[in-house]
Amino acid sequence: MNVRRRHISAVALTAVAALGFGTLTACSSDSAAAGDTGSFDVVASFYPMAFLAERIGGEHVHVTSLTQPGQEPHDLEISARQTAQLEEADAALYLKGLQPSVDEAIGQSPIATKIDAAELTTLEEHGTEAGHDEEHGDEHAHEDEHGHDHEGGDPHIWLDPVRYAEVAEGVGKAFQKADPDHAADYRKNTAALVKDLKALDEKFRTGLANRTTDVFVTTHAAFGYLAERYGLTEEAISGLDPDTEPSGARVKELQKIAKEDGVTTVFYETLVSDKTAKTLAGDTGLRTDVLDPVEGITDHSRGEDYFQVMEANLTALRTALGAR
Repeated sequence: MNVRRRHISAVALTAVAALGFGTLTACSSDSAAAGDTGSFDVVASFYPMAFLAERIGGEHVHVTSLTQPGQEPHDLEISARQTAQLEEADAALYLKGLQPSVDEAIGQSPIATKIDAAELTTLEEHGTEAGHDEEHGDEHAHEDEHGHDHEGGDPHIWLDPVRYAEVAEGVGKAFQKADPDHAADYRKNTAALVKDLKALDEKFRTGLANRTTDVFVTTHAAFGYLAERYGLTEEAISGLDPDTEPSGARVKELQKIAKEDGVTTVFYETLVSDKTAKTLAGDTGLRTDVLDPVEGITDHSRGEDYFQVMEANLTALRTALGAR
């Protein structure tokens, strides 16, 4: 579905004090952000959205991220100061359904251009234990002009390079509409990003083509779209919320699955505790490794940007699945 867009007024916005957001390139919470920057000011909800804005906007945009590096995006609470200062941005780029605090703040703000990434592709339901619900898979895929809640839809669309490319194309069109003076550059940058994402998709397709098992175990059910794209089966210890504790029955079921399906590895991620993964791995004689949902880049990430971390994920999956 195409996101609704409005033209941004040509009148310069009032100069504002430095925001309490971290920028993608400067992580200090006191760094200058949206407002009187002389650029097209974009506030992004968290890293995957900020990455799109940086790549598509290039030199014409100033991007701030509401989620600090190392902060778990699901836990983000927007401060009153951030809510007030958010109003000075030219555009907001977010993923409705992932961060309720962000959804509320952007929904109530007067920002002229609000870009919901969930409207630029389709959302499906991916469960913790039983895969995704085919019957209701597209229930939350679309929104009307008043905006429906995406609850029940898996928001982790950026982990599928094909869906992420769809979002990138929509963001590019939104930038072109909102800042027409630089539309040609936004169009060019979007095409380059989409080309890179298609190449990443091909790397995953070929890299996982010859494998000994389709099943992988993760702590957090973030990889449903990736699994679906490449014919894999994700078995998650917890649900879409990484803080959910698994039941004893679920742990026993995972032990059985690991034995029957030749699972070698229990994956954990960089922004959430690895305690549950290591406990399960220890009980089943499996090893542990990192499968990064790329929700933020930190010093512990296996790469400096989305593409590097996704390629590290591919390497980890190839090893775990016995790909040749």
